[in-house]
Amino acid sequence: MNYLSQSWLIDRRHALRAMGSCVALPFLECMVPLRSAEQQTATPKRSAFIYLANGVHSLNYQITTEGKGYQFSRSLKPLEKHREVITPISGLHHPGALGHHHNCISVWLTGGKMGPSDRNTISVDQKMAEITAPHTRYASMEVALTGESLAWTADGVRLPSLRRCSEIFASLFEEPKGGKMAQRRALRRKGSVLDANLAEVRQLEKKMGAADKGRMEQYLTSVREAEIRTRRADDWLDTPLPTVSDADRNRTNRDIAQTMAGDYFRTVYDLMVLAFQTDVTRVATFSLGGEGDAFAIPEIGITESRHQLSHHGGDAGYMEKLTNYDTFAIEQFSYFLTRLTETKDLNGKPLLGSTMALFGSGMSYGHSHGNANLPLVLAGGSDLGLKHGRHLDFNKSAKGFQGYTFGPDGALTTAHYQICSRPVNTDAHMSNLLLLMGQRMGVETDEFGDSNKVIAI
Repeated sequence: MNYLSQSWLIDRRHALRAMGSCVALPFLECMVPLRSAEQQTATPKRSAFIYLANGVHSLNYQITTEGKGYQFSRSLKPLEKHREVITPISGLHHPGALGHHHNCISVWLTGGKMGPSDRNTISVDQKMAEITAPHTRYASMEVALTGESLAWTADGVRLPSLRRCSEIFASLFEEPKGGKMAQRRALRRKGSVLDANLAEVRQLEKKMGAADKGRMEQYLTSVREAEIRTRRADDWLDTPLPTVSDADRNRTNRDIAQTMAGDYFRTVYDLMVLAFQTDVTRVATFSLGGEGDAFAIPEIGITESRHQLSHHGGDAGYMEKLTNYDTFAIEQFSYFLTRLTETKDLNGKPLLGSTMALFGSGMSYGHSHGNANLPLVLAGGSDLGLKHGRHLDFNKSAKGFQGYTFGPDGALTTAHYQICSRPVNTDAHMSNLLLLMGQRMGVETDEFGDSNKVIAI
């Protein structure tokens, strides 16, 4: 039978036309009508999420003393100068990650389940964006050096991301190519295509079975979201872009080769700071690399990929390089915190006070895909009520935990890998931390993902 002749089949060209509209507008998610641009809040709240793929070298990363006065581990030493504004966290896990690279990065900000038949849920950054969108030009900012973004919609669709720094700068701070009128005409053409698709699909939907209707409803949701983005983008065209100084433009409007990872990381961090400072967005995610393709750092003598180093199999050379990679990435995060401290917001206050920044990974021990005892550092947000200066250790609060295991030289032994592969405290879900951050951003909810209670920081 020639199924292509059946009347209930949907022309693939229609889907591609509509979905093309969905993905062709990065940074336009949840943009709001022009009238909302005039609204201001006394104290803007912001959040940034930075993801390090493949976990860490746990033996050199783990802090073993809890509370105040803790000693920084080798990998976390670059953050020691920020002691009073950070909280390293140990012992959290995502039950739904199922110990696979793809799953770990996918649920890091959602707390969803990623079994064969599961669809991901909304990420916490997008829940925050629902609150902040009425006050900013863009609801959120998604950056990923390689791979895909950390952000997911309520329908379990991953949002697109940008990589090139010049692209990111242009999307945030430059007028559209061809001028506003050309952009407006293009947006309205997209709107007409979307309207036509919705009308046609609604007619075809009457002939579908239940399973097809479910899949089509997800598709229609994406089309409707694209239609909303298109209308809002049109409204925002008449709102003047923020003024960017020559110094900031020169610092951020440039492209950096991947062989200069530190320069690239710092430039993206500078872009995030500039976006927060000018209040064009209050929510940002930055993936330092995908789980399977996190790149090398030749500038510090690392020619292997991070994925390769994480599967070290006990090789001393690989473990040393992985530690150096961890430390390098944390040095760049320290730079971000310094820039947030030095930079004032529109109200003249340091950005770090009103900005929560979460650094971490959805995996702890890459060699065995261990996704317990996740490496996490929460920084900033003192104006939002966060109190830092201590190591929060959920391993030590677990019943029956015998403590960390040390060898004769005082270093952690490989027995520590068991803690990184199987949670010591099964009630310590990372979603509890995401719930706290969401609430501090103004999200009115008592649960998020697989949370079971909110963390106190």
